[in-house]
Amino acid sequence: MHKYEIEGKRILKGRVRASGNKNAALPCLAATLLCEEPVVLRNIPDIEDTGVMLELLARLGARVESLGGNAHRVTAASIRTCSIPIEESQKIRASILTAGPLLARCGEVVLPPPGGDVIGRRRLDTHFLAFRALGATVTVDGVFSLKASSLVGAEIFLDEASVTATENALMAAVLARGETVIRNAASEPHVQDLCRLLLAMGGNISGIGSNVLRVEGVEKLHGADFAIGGDYIEVGSFIGLAAVTGSEIEIENASPEHLRMSRIAFGKLGIVWETDGESIRVPARQALTVCPDIGGMIPKIDDAPWPGFPTDLMSIMLVTATRVSGTILLHEKMFESRMFYVDKLIGMGARIVLCDPHRAVVSGPCELKASDLTSPDVRAGMAMVIAALAAEGKSVIHNVYQIERGYEKLVPRLTALGAKIRAVAEK
Repeated sequence: MHKYEIEGKRILKGRVRASGNKNAALPCLAATLLCEEPVVLRNIPDIEDTGVMLELLARLGARVESLGGNAHRVTAASIRTCSIPIEESQKIRASILTAGPLLARCGEVVLPPPGGDVIGRRRLDTHFLAFRALGATVTVDGVFSLKASSLVGAEIFLDEASVTATENALMAAVLARGETVIRNAASEPHVQDLCRLLLAMGGNISGIGSNVLRVEGVEKLHGADFAIGGDYIEVGSFIGLAAVTGSEIEIENASPEHLRMSRIAFGKLGIVWETDGESIRVPARQALTVCPDIGGMIPKIDDAPWPGFPTDLMSIMLVTATRVSGTILLHEKMFESRMFYVDKLIGMGARIVLCDPHRAVVSGPCELKASDLTSPDVRAGMAMVIAALAAEGKSVIHNVYQIERGYEKLVPRLTALGAKIRAVAEK
C-alpha cells in the first residue's frame, strides 16, 4: 500500500492521452464469457478494476492472455464454475456484470453482493427484474442465485435507466430465444461500446445510442477483435486539472463527441477548450468566472443519465468550482454519499455549503492549502489530487488504491506534465 505526496502550485504543460473507458472495458470483458471463441479487446486501461475483472474471468475458467499494448485475449471455451468468488465480488461492483453472460451461457449463476465505491445506495433490483422478465428465477439467501432452463425474449421496461442493469439485460438477451425490447435503457458511451462488441461477436442489436434497444436473440456468438473507446470521465478530470492549475494541456483520444454536455457545464465556470480531430486543447490561464443564468441568477450544474452531465464528473466539477470567481449550485441527484468528501475541501480552505447530501453551494475563488487526505472513492480521490496540485504546500493522500482503480498510471502521467507527485510506501 502506498500514498501520494504532492507539491502544489505548479503550472503544468504538455500532452496526455486519455485511457480506454473503464466503464466500457468492464462489461466488454464480462461479455467474453458469452462465446467459446477468443475475443481480443484493445485499449483496456491498466487499472485495478480491469485487473480484478481479468482475474475473475480466469477463476471462472477463461484463458486470459496479455497481448501487450493494453490488449488482452480472453477465451472462454469452457466455464469451470458459475459461482462468482467472493474475493473478486467484494473488490469491484462490476462483478455483477458476469451474471448476464453466465445466465445466458450456463443457465445459472451464484453471485455474492458486489462491492465497489461507497457513494450511496446502489440497488440491484433492476438487474433481477430484467432477468425475471427473460425467464429466470431469482432467490436471495445471503447470495443471489439465478437459474433459467432457457431465456426467452421479452418486453422489458427498466424501472431506472441503470447502466449496469442495461448491460446485464443486453448480455442475457443476446442469446435468448426471440426478440427482446429494453425500454428506458441507459445509452452512455460505454453501453454503446458493449453493443458494438456484441454486434462484432454476431449479435443482433438495434437502437444503439437511444433508450430503446431491440435485441434479436441468436443461437451462438463468435470471437471478435474490438477496441474500447476513450474515457470521457478521465478527459473531464484532466480538463478540471488544467483549469484549476492554470495550465495548458492537450488531451489526445478525447472523443470530443462525448463532451457536449461537459462543455456546457464547464462553460458555466468560464472554462473552454479547442477541438482538433480527436484531441482537445485546454488553454492556460482561463477566465474562471461563473457565468450567471439569464437575469443574473445563480447557475446550477446537475447530473443526469446520458446525454446529461455525468455523475462521475460531479466530484471533479466541485473542486474545479472552488477556483472560480462567483457562486454556483451543484446538484448531485443520483448518489447520496458522493459529496461526503466536501469537508476535506473545506478543510483546505474552500468555501462550500453542503445544503444536504445532494446539493452544495460553492463560492470562489478560494486559495487552497495543503492537507492530509484520505481518498473515499475513485472520483473523489481524483478530485483530491486536483485540489492538492492547486494548493499551496505539500499534501498527502492516503488510500490511493481507490484512485488507481479508475486512473491508469496516474503518477507518471502527471509527472510528465510537470506535476510534483510521487508514490511513497505507507509506513
